[in-house]
Amino acid sequence: MCLTFPVTPDKFTAHEQVILDYISKHRDDFLCLSIGELSQQLRISEATLSRFARHVGCTDFKHLKRVVMAQGGKSGAARKLSHTLETGSGDLLQYWMEQQHYHLQKTLELLEPGEFHRAAEALAGAGRVFLFAKNASRAPAQLLEFRLRRLGLDVHRIAHGGSELLEDVATLGPGDLVVLFGFSKLSPEGQLLLSCQEEGGYKTLLFTGKTYYHLPHPPTIQLLVYRGEDHEYHAMSAPVAVVDALVLAVSRHMGEVAVSHLERIHQLKSRYGG
Repeated sequence: MCLTFPVTPDKFTAHEQVILDYISKHRDDFLCLSIGELSQQLRISEATLSRFARHVGCTDFKHLKRVVMAQGGKSGAARKLSHTLETGSGDLLQYWMEQQHYHLQKTLELLEPGEFHRAAEALAGAGRVFLFAKNASRAPAQLLEFRLRRLGLDVHRIAHGGSELLEDVATLGPGDLVVLFGFSKLSPEGQLLLSCQEEGGYKTLLFTGKTYYHLPHPPTIQLLVYRGEDHEYHAMSAPVAVVDALVLAVSRHMGEVAVSHLERIHQLKSRYGG
């Protein structure tokens, strides 16, 4: 990577040249390091690193990282991760936990209670539940699958694409509920599932992080969860919290049926667990 600064190479000290070489050859690593971590790695003092940042026209080390990020054209998940690590470069654990608290509070403000209750009723009353999730969204989807099966619900996963996806869609019908996870965007496969819901007679429940989805075929129910701004590393704390809250609500709707199934599992584990 070739960096451009308003300083000619002959104006750099020996230590500054080492810093420049490291940034040029290890841009991604540099963007993920705090000033203290880079100081240890290069064995150059934090004061020298700060002076280098000012020497090349930046106000401080964080400003330098933003300049390097912009010049490198970093995008997507890598850019989000770098931004989050830069912002929380002090006590990362405390910063991250505070962020999750904010995400949960924001989700509580944005998620419509009526939609949440409709989602719980739809799950509790579904003949079959089908889950569709890709990439990181598989994590909350798998948790929902595990929890619902313990309550005795008939839960299935939908194939991610190809002819297998179409075969799954062909089996969907009245009484079925399709749960989709599409936080940042909805995949073409997810849009296909929505487009076929009227013809198939099934209902859909969409977990989304967007407040402004303009879908040609809107879902039956939509749950909004907040995972951070577009430029931030997107966490799964809020989706997982909503999934668990939803399972509790489903358990309440099912009443004794859910309790009986859990008790049956407990008895089988006691008898055959060894």
